[in-house]
Amino acid sequence: MGMFLGIDTSASGLTAERLRMDVISNNIANANTTRTENGGAYHRRYVVFTPRERQSESFEKSLRNAMGTKKKIGEGVRAVSIVEDTSQGPLVYDPGHPDANADGYVEKPNVNMVTEMVDMITAHRAYEANSTVINAAKAMALKTLEIGK
Repeated sequence: MGMFLGIDTSASGLTAERLRMDVISNNIANANTTRTENGGAYHRRYVVFTPRERQSESFEKSLRNAMGTKKKIGEGVRAVSIVEDTSQGPLVYDPGHPDANADGYVEKPNVNMVTEMVDMITAHRAYEANSTVINAAKAMALKTLEIGK
């Protein structure tokens, strides 16, 4: 296991959670947007993550394969895509609104502020946890360097 594997894994989490917080912020900013450039109300977006795979065969992986251990260690995460939630937003009767349909209803964005705030809190906590791991790994590396003094 490489000395910097923990830092690399947590750094991928920091990048992923930053993107997730950006998407959540965009959802909150467009919570009242009834007309987009594509037409229709804004639809919330969310980020899809997938586990990150190492490109090269490491010594540790070779050792685990030779010993018959199929346990996989975490190697980080990456964002695969940003997906639009296509569910319809609530219809509000407002015949004077410029985006009202023939029946006088306006489709509002499908952004639920409570859901967005909960998502933002979980993204923030995950970001904090990854940051703590990086700081702990850095402190361990510094202590390791002090051993030789």
